[in-house]
Amino acid sequence: MSALLSVSSVSKEFTVGTRKVQALDNVSFDVERGECLAIVGESGSGKSTIANIILGIYGATSGTLTFDGKQLPARRTLQHRQAIQLVQQNPLSSLNPRRSIGASLRLALDVHDIGPKSGRGERVGELLEEVGLPREFSRRPPAALSGGQRQRVAIARALACQSELVVLDEPTSALDVLVQARVLKLLKELKDKRGLTYVFITHDLSVVRNIADRVAVFEKGKLIEIDRTDAIFTKPEHPYTRRLIGAVPVVSREEAALRDRLLEQENGNA
Repeated sequence: MSALLSVSSVSKEFTVGTRKVQALDNVSFDVERGECLAIVGESGSGKSTIANIILGIYGATSGTLTFDGKQLPARRTLQHRQAIQLVQQNPLSSLNPRRSIGASLRLALDVHDIGPKSGRGERVGELLEEVGLPREFSRRPPAALSGGQRQRVAIARALACQSELVVLDEPTSALDVLVQARVLKLLKELKDKRGLTYVFITHDLSVVRNIADRVAVFEKGKLIEIDRTDAIFTKPEHPYTRRLIGAVPVVSREEAALRDRLLEQENGNA
C-alpha cells in the first residue's frame, strides 16, 4: 500500500479569550491507500481537530498535509472537496429537511458534474440500493427515515461524489447497538468493494475492533501510539491506551482475561 494522505508535523492553536489553547501538538502520520485508520481518544484529545484539518474546515497553525502526492492548500478546491468527503455523527443535521433524499443525492452529482444529467436519477436509485435502501426512499424526506437509514443516506452521498477518502466522524455513536453493527458491516463491505480509504474518528475503541486496519491513539493533542488494530488490543504500549482498552465492553472469556491483565499492568504502574 502507498500513503493516500500524509500528515506531517501538524500543530493547531486556538485563541480562547486571552489565552492560547494547544489543540494539536506536532502530529504526524500516514493513511495508506485502501486502509481504515481509526483515530481514538477521549473528549479534548484532538481527534476532531485533526479531522477538521483534513477536511479543510480548520487550517493548521503549522505543518503540512499531502494528499495523493500533492500538498493540500489551506483553501480547498471543488476537486479536493469531492475527493475528501465527510460522514457526520448526526446525518439529520447534514441533510436538508426540505429536500427529499433523492434530491440530496442528486445535488451531490450536480455540484460535482458526475455522469450525464439524463442518467443522474437512475444513479440515485443505484446509490440507495448500494447502501441497502429501496429506490422508493428517494421520494421521502429525511424525517421519515430512521437514524440508521439516514446514516446510510449520508454514506450514499459520499459514494455519489466518487470520493477517495471518507472521514467518518463518530458515525455510529447516535445509533443503538444493533443498528450500529449493521452500519459498520456496510462500511466494511463498501470499503472492500470500492477500495475506499477511511479515517474513522471515535471515542469508543470497541466500534473499530472489526473495521480498522490500524489505530491511532490521541491524548491531549498528541499522537501517543499508532499500530495495527490487533497489536493495539493485545499489546498496547502506552498507559493511556491500556486504560482505554480496559474500558472496552467484553463479550468472551478471552477478552475479559485480556482486560483484567491490562488493568493489572496499569495498576502496577500507578
